[in-house]
Amino acid sequence: MAEPLHPAATHHLPAFVTAPGETDVLFVVMAIFVLLAVIGIGIFYFKLHALPEQMAHRGQKVQMEIVAVLALLALFTHNHAFWIAGLLLALLPMPDFMTPLVSIARSLDRMAGGAEPPAPAPVKAAVPEAPPPGTAPPTEPREV
Repeated sequence: MAEPLHPAATHHLPAFVTAPGETDVLFVVMAIFVLLAVIGIGIFYFKLHALPEQMAHRGQKVQMEIVAVLALLALFTHNHAFWIAGLLLALLPMPDFMTPLVSIARSLDRMAGGAEPPAPAPVKAAVPEAPPPGTAPPTEPREV
């Protein structure tokens, strides 16, 4: 049996008004929408915030580390100048300073009459050889 409306209530209630004791569908839908919107905006914010660091991966390691530090500083201090500096640093290629400096040092050493330093030998990793198949590895006696 349907309860009669209160005399002060309008006779044409909107569709989103629910009867007492029923589930408010609009509230549930809006709660899910707001939750998904907050998660989506958070993901977008962190993706945008990591953009300079992702761009710096194509550059040198030092450049990537500096950009990563600037991005973290911007994240924790909410100072956008750090983020902009990291973005600009990620966009600009860093010049190679070491090659000319090494060349200058070698030239000065030759001019001073020093011997040419030998080129460094390639380093091989010491990998233990595997025993031939069918042989058991040597075992050492354990002390009890």
